[in-house]
Amino acid sequence: MGVTRRVFLQAATAAGVAGVVGLGEAATATSAAAASAPGDVVGKVTVGYQGWFACPGDGAPINGWWHWARNWGQSPSPSNSSIVAWPDVREYPATYRTAFPALGNGQPAALFSSYDQATVDLHFRWMKQYGIDAAALQRFNPTGGEGPTRDAMAGKVRSAAESQGVKFYVMYDVSDWLTMQSDIKTDWTTKMRAHSASPAYARQNGKPVVCIWGFGFNDNQRPFTPAACLDVVNWFKAQGCYVIGGVPTWWRTGDRDSRPGFADVYHAFDMLSPWMVGRIGNAGDADNFYNVATVPDLAECTARGIDYQPCVLPGGVGDRQRAHGDFMWRQFWNMARAGVPSVYISMFDEYNEGNQIAKTAESQAWIPAGSGLLGLDEDGTACSSDYYLRLTGDGGRMLKGQAPVTSARPTVPMPGGTTPPPVPVNLALRRPTSESSHTQVYGSGNAVDGDPNSYWESVNNAFPQWLQTDLGSAYAVRRIVLSVPPPAAWGARTQTVEVQGSTDGTAFTRLLAPAGYRFDPASGNSATIALPAAPSVRYLRLVFTANTGWPAGQVADLQVWEN
Repeated sequence: MGVTRRVFLQAATAAGVAGVVGLGEAATATSAAAASAPGDVVGKVTVGYQGWFACPGDGAPINGWWHWARNWGQSPSPSNSSIVAWPDVREYPATYRTAFPALGNGQPAALFSSYDQATVDLHFRWMKQYGIDAAALQRFNPTGGEGPTRDAMAGKVRSAAESQGVKFYVMYDVSDWLTMQSDIKTDWTTKMRAHSASPAYARQNGKPVVCIWGFGFNDNQRPFTPAACLDVVNWFKAQGCYVIGGVPTWWRTGDRDSRPGFADVYHAFDMLSPWMVGRIGNAGDADNFYNVATVPDLAECTARGIDYQPCVLPGGVGDRQRAHGDFMWRQFWNMARAGVPSVYISMFDEYNEGNQIAKTAESQAWIPAGSGLLGLDEDGTACSSDYYLRLTGDGGRMLKGQAPVTSARPTVPMPGGTTPPPVPVNLALRRPTSESSHTQVYGSGNAVDGDPNSYWESVNNAFPQWLQTDLGSAYAVRRIVLSVPPPAAWGARTQTVEVQGSTDGTAFTRLLAPAGYRFDPASGNSATIALPAAPSVRYLRLVFTANTGWPAGQVADLQVWEN
């Protein structure tokens, strides 16, 4: 498992910021030109892309809840989770049910898989839509059990980048990779170099871009000598690559988070990208780092002919750092007034640390009930789920000279006003139910209790059977979502279902003729029934006449929606 970069950084934060006095808004550095002309990374906004989430049933070789759960063999739940922020999954073509309780609005708690090509396509479509130029695909030690899945992810990222018109490049993370010096050369030669032939692969100064993150950090996860690191940098340059260094914050002074004696390594890179996660947590910290790091770092790089790509981060959701975008915008403004031409956003999809900009649950309505996770409205300001993508786009335009340089954040948290749109409600959640029959303890109430593992099952070998719910009032129902228990427990099946409706619970009319609905582990064992325009109904009845997986009607979750 790739190790979080944040663990060893927290202790350095106090040491890095303590005693530094910010100069305030009036302090503005003289703009410094980049060492290189604009290309695919110079003068561009790049995001770090983990692409490291998987789910059972998605076909990934790793075959587990990769990075979603501490124990990948068990479904994510409040006691088995490795994330601190919940994604907004409404646009994902495929999701996977978890053992988390239902969301605050009654919808099942489901997560995406990065291994689904449609997921990666969606992520890169967002990048294109919101003005992100390039994605740095994180590549940890590929020689272990995660290797085959990471290899496949590189191909999926390449395909998405090509189809969506976004650049990408390989970013090696050398954390805990003790045989890195030889392995990384073999990996590039035998696997990753082939991707540089793609028209979507980032090139700078005519050379394919490669980033190496981790050289020089003063911790036990990266115990490499300066000589070993310099050998790797020079080897990649000899291969004709433009090499970026993901380096310690204090690379220039060679202290605190940086090992001494690494100056020659740092100066050998074509571009330097100092790390920032865990170093700053509010606008004041950002201003301090403008004075003690950004301005002198840029001057040092310019003097040595090295390109500069500092980090910009949205802040940790769980740490309540974001201040509805003010924290991130302050960093963009500091970069713009310093004359920084290129930035690296940490990160696109890092839900494990909570510093992701990809679409995120905006309120408790979209987070599993009782999970303790926070939404983007954690400070009381309503924010759309795409807010940090929009803010990244606006910040990028300012850096590129396409918008005025301003300390006043131009991006509104909620487009069209401060009131979020009405949250859709599952009309069937915990509503009264009835049934034609049930077997053992599998009564109809199990279908509306919000628990994905409990279910209704009719008596066996006695079709037809029906399941009914009382919505409490008449609604114009347009969508029904049915699920059976999660993929790890149940195999694929097709159930034939007719939909009926009533206003009084006595006289029922057919709303939709019998049809077969497929419940497949690969798509979360759920099926959606779209209803045509019809009169409003209070009572909804589902009539089951066949099931290829078991001779009974079966429903673990019944959802009813007006849209």
